Amino acid sequence: MSASKGVPVTETAAAERVAGWSWTPFLILVLVLLALAPAFLVEGYRLFQLTLAVIYALAILGLNIVTGYNGQISLGHGAFYAVGAYTAAIMMAHFELPYWTTLPVAAVVCAALGYGIGFPALRLGSLYLALTTFSLAVAVPQILKYKAFEDWTGGVQGLFIFKPDPPFALPLTNDQWMYIFTVLVAAALFILSWNLLRSRIGRAMLAIRDQPVAAEAMGMNLAQLKTRTFAVSAMITGIAGALSAIAVEFVSPDSFAVTLSITLFVGMVVGGVASILGTVFGGLFVVFVPNLAENISKAAPGVIYGIILIAFLFLLPTGFAGFLRRLVLPLLRRRRSTQAMSIKGR
Repeated sequence: MSASKGVPVTETAAAERVAGWSWTPFLILVLVLLALAPAFLVEGYRLFQLTLAVIYALAILGLNIVTGYNGQISLGHGAFYAVGAYTAAIMMAHFELPYWTTLPVAAVVCAALGYGIGFPALRLGSLYLALTTFSLAVAVPQILKYKAFEDWTGGVQGLFIFKPDPPFALPLTNDQWMYIFTVLVAAALFILSWNLLRSRIGRAMLAIRDQPVAAEAMGMNLAQLKTRTFAVSAMITGIAGALSAIAVEFVSPDSFAVTLSITLFVGMVVGGVASILGTVFGGLFVVFVPNLAENISKAAPGVIYGIILIAFLFLLPTGFAGFLRRLVLPLLRRRRSTQAMSIKGR
């Protein structure tokens, strides 16, 4: 499948065709076990940062599904992140519900909002979607401050909630359990997304992204599939927002400015467009690099961050995931060639 327009065909798909290799659920399970290790090796603020990195990786995954795999530009996923966060905070602060019950509710609310936003915009074109989502990202913080909703949202003061205690009297601190819980939720969503993107629906998403005319000629309902993809994308990002509210223990409108949407977009590009693994690196990048820039220069951290970002994109134009593929692909080709020669020799 060629890609003369839009986002090019993913190198992941090419790698799988050439080498018969993919990130299998078993390998993802191994990565999850490795990801759980910092809960027992790191503590304090560093562990909190790693929790945020996992949450951002999940939010970037949601954005990557709609932009990287479906080819629709969204500049407002921070709005779904905010809605998910406030859904969790309101349920915990006003109704005193358990933290884990907020995740499915946030998923449903954000999926419905994403479907409602995407339904009209996606039928018109990707530029309309970009403008619509950008407008949503600008509007949501103002809506959260609106006086009519202050009793629920806390207005400009926001809402305070409490970080959950470990269940079953486990010998863990609150920060350790929050990190473990976040990793487990993220792992489940990563595996589900992995299966979705490699299913018939995932192949249809790629076909619509790369060759929409041919996909429509084959009988695909472009508007319907795009809208449902956008809803799934918003759902995943909303769950990430709910996790962030629980981890940070506080939500306020100013925490979800339009810069949050740009941050998620930067994380997607840096990690690698149309890459599940790249979203993890994108989450680490958007959490740790700004702190690194501030340590280098407290007077102008934004300038240092911009220089680091430009240098990174110049050196790795396909993102971190693309860099890994360029390293791994030759090894996989060589291995497959060796296996083919050994079979032929028999």
